[in-house]
Amino acid sequence: MDDIYMRADALILNRIGNHLKTVRLKQNITQQSLADAAGVSLSSLKKIEKGEIGSFDSLLRVLRTLGKLDVFQSLVDEEQLSPSEYYELVHSIKAKHQRKRASRQFTPR
Repeated sequence: MDDIYMRADALILNRIGNHLKTVRLKQNITQQSLADAAGVSLSSLKKIEKGEIGSFDSLLRVLRTLGKLDVFQSLVDEEQLSPSEYYELVHSIKAKHQRKRASRQFTPR
């Protein structure tokens, strides 16, 4: 497998579209059925399958409907903090929320 960073954007989009079409056909779903289930227009789905992905929202809907949304899992997971990063975060928050003390003694009026 060659480096994805060396591929042209158009080639990447084309491969994504072809892959989605293959998945749809393997699941025996028509374009119209997938478009309806995903809430996108038939013309949008046809463009996506050709690699003409103009709307990320439409792509997400199609991926979700095909059960392939997991390709973005690593992008939506929260990063785990190391113990030292967690310690620094907790102490920086505590430092910001330290109680401020009055500068003078209270005298009733």
